[in-house]
Amino acid sequence: MLMTTYIKDDLASRLKSGHGLPAQLTIDSLATFYDVSFTPVRTAVAELIDEGLLQKGPNRRLIIRAPSQATPQPADSTTQPVRPQDPFDVVASDLVQLSLQGKAIYLREEATAEKYDISRSAMRNILHRLAGEGVLDHIPRRGWLLRPFRQDDLQAYIEVREVLELKALDLARPKLDDAELQRMLDCNQFPKTPGAASLIDESLHQYLINMAGNAYIRDFFERQGRYYRLLFRWEDHEQQIAIETVRQHREILTALVDRNWSAARKALSNHILYHHPILSPIAITRAKLKDVDDAETV
Repeated sequence: MLMTTYIKDDLASRLKSGHGLPAQLTIDSLATFYDVSFTPVRTAVAELIDEGLLQKGPNRRLIIRAPSQATPQPADSTTQPVRPQDPFDVVASDLVQLSLQGKAIYLREEATAEKYDISRSAMRNILHRLAGEGVLDHIPRRGWLLRPFRQDDLQAYIEVREVLELKALDLARPKLDDAELQRMLDCNQFPKTPGAASLIDESLHQYLINMAGNAYIRDFFERQGRYYRLLFRWEDHEQQIAIETVRQHREILTALVDRNWSAARKALSNHILYHHPILSPIAITRAKLKDVDDAETV
């Protein structure tokens, strides 16, 4: 199922049941909610407008369009569609984990397409996207070179990220929505029982960037951020790091809900600067990558 189809079906289900919707219905908020670019959201929304479930309202907001006599369906009466596994996300995740080995690896397009059981043209498109996002370099007449992880690169990115994300917070302050902040707070939960997984919602960062309304800040994170977002998401597979992620997210969000701006800035800065222990040179070991295929087989 294409991502656009999934978003359309999932949003339609939520609209009909009246449950599980983001606090604001805008293209920006839906892109953040589904953690995708604007393109599939715009297409899905356009189709839902054509089908009469949504209509355009003022200030770029969307309005739920339903007969006044209609009764909302129970939350469990409509089967929620399953989010599709995008081949791009699968390939990107695997390559980031290989990157953590610190090796500059050449990828053979045909062999990589066969490994993931997709067409060569589809794989070429994925590799071009990854090159545009900094994961790969296209070397003329030699193929695709995987970007090796470098601690210095991470440190430089984090330093710039801190400056821009704190600026995004300052710009976003007048536009922050209490209900959306509370939703994100509720979606960051500690494990219910020993050994259980934490519930992590990373959408705060993209929410601040979207609400800032600064095209240059957004461009930096869109072009430079995906490689590191994948690294940080991989970190959260470690239980103790995941628990700490939840704690830090809740600290930031609680300060935002309370409109304690100085505490929010301090907590956000701390989260950005000091929450990547697994990416230190000591923590990155071959043992962490034992399940990754040998690079030469890619």
